Amino acid sequence: MADLAHSTPRSQSNLGRIALRWLLYILLAVFALYYLMPLFVMVTTSLKSLDEIRTGSLVALPREVTFDAWKTAWSGACTGIQCEGLQPYFWNSVLLAVPAVMISTLIGALNGYVIAQWRFKGANLIFSLMLFGCFIPFQVVLLPMARLLGMMGLAGTIPGLIFVHVIYGIGFTTLFFRNYYVTIPSELVKAAKVDGANFFRIFWSIFLPLSLPIIVVTVIWQFTQIWNDFLFGVSFSQAGTQPVTVALNNIVNSTTGVKEYNVDMAAAIIAALPTLLVYVVAGKYFIRGLTAGSVKG
Repeated sequence: MADLAHSTPRSQSNLGRIALRWLLYILLAVFALYYLMPLFVMVTTSLKSLDEIRTGSLVALPREVTFDAWKTAWSGACTGIQCEGLQPYFWNSVLLAVPAVMISTLIGALNGYVIAQWRFKGANLIFSLMLFGCFIPFQVVLLPMARLLGMMGLAGTIPGLIFVHVIYGIGFTTLFFRNYYVTIPSELVKAAKVDGANFFRIFWSIFLPLSLPIIVVTVIWQFTQIWNDFLFGVSFSQAGTQPVTVALNNIVNSTTGVKEYNVDMAAAIIAALPTLLVYVVAGKYFIRGLTAGSVKG
C-alpha cells in the first residue's frame, strides 16, 4: 500500500510533464505554421496561372503547376507588364555582395585583432567611435556619401556601392572580431613575439585559423545586410548597375497593364533565395559563432 501511495503522485507528475511537453510542441508548431504561411502562399501563388489565382483560393495548392511566372521573373519574357527580368540585377547583387563581404570581413578582422590584442593609446576611444558609427541611420549619410562618390568618380557604379557597404559594415565587423579575439589568451601573442613573429605573421598563423566561427557570423551578417539593402542601392546606382532589390521593387510596384501576382511572388522568392540558402546551410554555425565570444570581454 505504501508503494502504491508513493507511485501514484509520481505517475501523475510524469503525466503532467508529458502533457506540458506536448502542449509546448503544439504551441511551437502553431507558431511555425503561422510564420511559414506567407512563404507557402508565395510559393503556391508563383506556381499558379493568373486565371487560377483569380478564381481559386489563396492557400490552395495549384491545380496545375506551371513555371511560366518563374521564367518571366528571371528572364523577362514580355508578357503583360513585364519585359525585363531579374537576371542582370541578380548578378549585379552578386558582383556587389561578394567583394564587399570579403573586404569588410578582412578589415574587420584586422581591426578587431589590433584593438583586442595590440593595445595602444586611444584604442578604446577608436572602438567606441566605430561602435557609434553602427547606429548612425542610413538616411544621415546619403548626401555626404553621394558627394564623396561623385568626387571619387564612383557615382552610379558597382564599385561605388561596394565602397559604401564596406565603409558602413566596418563598424559591425570590427565589433564581432574584437569581442571574439579578446577571448584568445594574450600569452599566445607574447609567445609568438618571443619566437620572432611579426604583426602579420601572428595574425595569419594564429588568429585567422582560430577565427572560423566568427568569420561565419560576419559573412552571414554582412551578406544579409548587403543583399537585402534597398536604400543604398536605389540612391547610389543607375540603370544597369541596380541591385536585385531595386529591380524587385520596380517589378512589384509596376501599375501598367494586368497585375501579374504570380510573377511578383516568383521574383520575390528569387531575390530572397541567396540569403535563405545561406541561413539554411550555415544557420547553426551562425548561432555557435555568436556565443563563441561571450565568455570574456
